[in-house]
Amino acid sequence: MKMNISSGRPTVGEVDLEALEFNYRQIQKRISEGVKLLAVVKADAYGHGAIPVSLKLEKLGVEYLGVAIPEEGVELRKGGVKAPILVLGGIFGGEVDQIFRFRLTPVIFRKDSLKLLSREAERRRRKVKVHLKVDTGMGRLGVPLSLWPDFLKEVKRFTKIEIEGVLSHFSMTDEEKGYTQNQWRAFQRAVAIVKEMGISCQYLHMASSATLTAFSTYSGNLVRPGIMLYGSYPSPAFQALISLKPVMTLKTRIHFLKSVPSETRISYGGTFTTKRESLIATLPIGYADGYSRHLSNHGEVLIHGKRAPVAGKVCMDFIMVDVTDIPRVSVGDEVILMGRQGREQITAEEIAVKINSISYEVLCLIGKRVPRVYKG
Repeated sequence: MKMNISSGRPTVGEVDLEALEFNYRQIQKRISEGVKLLAVVKADAYGHGAIPVSLKLEKLGVEYLGVAIPEEGVELRKGGVKAPILVLGGIFGGEVDQIFRFRLTPVIFRKDSLKLLSREAERRRRKVKVHLKVDTGMGRLGVPLSLWPDFLKEVKRFTKIEIEGVLSHFSMTDEEKGYTQNQWRAFQRAVAIVKEMGISCQYLHMASSATLTAFSTYSGNLVRPGIMLYGSYPSPAFQALISLKPVMTLKTRIHFLKSVPSETRISYGGTFTTKRESLIATLPIGYADGYSRHLSNHGEVLIHGKRAPVAGKVCMDFIMVDVTDIPRVSVGDEVILMGRQGREQITAEEIAVKINSISYEVLCLIGKRVPRVYKG
């Protein structure tokens, strides 16, 4: 199929909303009756486009959406999202106004944040909902368990603060079973202290994608799937436990073809040298689009259902691939960098192994310069 030269740059991330729904339903099957879903859509829905993904999840009946920072929540509200939005990363001083204006629910673990929220709530003569975070072993955000009772006493002083939820975060679900069990016990202790102090709340939550798969009983009454919604896995160990469909296909088309003789060096530094007369295709995607430089001389793409290796270093805007062994290649042919073509498939997990990373980063790296187009 030939490329229409007026159609614009052909590099796109194709997002399949029906695959997103399939994964959502798969996750629903793994949770107990009465447990609600908070879908994590931070980092632009892991690179898939936060507004279209959130609107789809809202239609599917998700209880809550989770973002990292208030600005992400504001973007969703401006995009028409009406579902409750939890700001998982807490707030900074200048963001208090956004919490009220855009009906966001912040996660709180700092006393100064409590004071700022309370002061603004008093000024507006309304209550503000918050979720309180206890650190059970992640060591990132959250009130240490030893300080938890004093923190709760402080919270109770602020009459305009409504405690809607209590949460924590697992850190080693796929690595150390004993540590995960200890974290869950610590969370249970934190919840017990909440009840002893006469505080009631609607949501108790700690489980993310990995926990849902490996420790489904550690769920509370709200679970927070992220990566699995997008068809990827927290680690390879989970692939046999739940069936998912990748939601994004990263694709482009051949921009230029050239036949070169043996001993021709390709790309910066000449790190790839042809060993025979070769056909080299240039593709309009590079590290500025999120295609990692670590894929230089290691990555592969799919053309006509066959694998073609990346030849030489990944450039800012282009990569070259060796298509010598693929018959009938021409300018404009479709190229899959992540996704399925024929019987072959390149997954985010495969790319992650090649760049010594995780599928989360592979998906989040795909930049804004790559337009997202939506199916379903």
